Amino acid sequence: MISAVIPVFNEEESLEKFYPVLSLALSKLGAYEIVFVDDGSTDSSLNLMKKLALKDKKIRIFSFRKNHGKAEALTLGFQMAKGNYVVTLDADLQDRPEEIKKLLDRLKTGYDLVSGWRKNRKDSKVLINLPSKLFNFLLSLFWGLKLKDYNCGLKIYTKEAAKSLNLYGGRQRFIPLLLYQNGFRVTEIEVEHEKRLYGKSKYGFTKSFKEFPDMFTMLFITKYAKQPLHFFGIIGSIASAIGLISLLYLFILHLMGQRIGMRPLLTFGMLLVLAGFQILLTGFLADLILHMTQKSKNSYTYESELKFKTE
Repeated sequence: MISAVIPVFNEEESLEKFYPVLSLALSKLGAYEIVFVDDGSTDSSLNLMKKLALKDKKIRIFSFRKNHGKAEALTLGFQMAKGNYVVTLDADLQDRPEEIKKLLDRLKTGYDLVSGWRKNRKDSKVLINLPSKLFNFLLSLFWGLKLKDYNCGLKIYTKEAAKSLNLYGGRQRFIPLLLYQNGFRVTEIEVEHEKRLYGKSKYGFTKSFKEFPDMFTMLFITKYAKQPLHFFGIIGSIASAIGLISLLYLFILHLMGQRIGMRPLLTFGMLLVLAGFQILLTGFLADLILHMTQKSKNSYTYESELKFKTE
């Protein structure tokens, strides 16, 4: 069975047109369910979904009292989904439900996540496309998972991959990376993308640049969460080294008879040395706390017990 998880926030104009297209596409793939997650819509979206549910028993609705964000809506949808495969797409009709079959066929070749690649994206090139391309490039550069479109809403997952995700605070933009870091098999495939006909995009120019601070948070979480001293040690060592070199330079000048007491470089060097040692101490304390609170039970992601025949 396929579970279609649809996060909804103020999509009253497109819902009635989106539902029949989605249900038709899913019906061609076998048993299915549609899981709508209302993210605190302030328009009539929730009422429209309730009306659709009265006509179709395959629809299930979950609703937040207020807007929490797409990450939280997806997490709830993943937890409630019953299908062996989970597909996500937005309700604004920019993602085409007809493309689900293509993603499902690719998933069955041995992947845990197949993400859409909006090669011919129909959004604003300056306000959305350019920051998005830069974001995709940096993620591919830092982590080695070379995808052209990390943040496409059209994705299909195996049940295990979807339910392993705990998203919050905009982390839905890093879904392929999070799964890749946990050992799941990830790929992407080109999909059609339509121009938005109804409502306004929730993904604007200013929001796109919030991705970059989140990216550095992800860098710490994925690479240094279990070894914080490696992260703080690098920064602290660099700061201390620059400070010590500055002070050594001033010391040489002092031996040559020059006055250094009023030089700004003296204050700068001392501050760097002190800051560097404080950063190193922060890393040491973080490592110590992590060691003391480490649970004895392992929480690694594994597939299944491997069994072997004996002669």
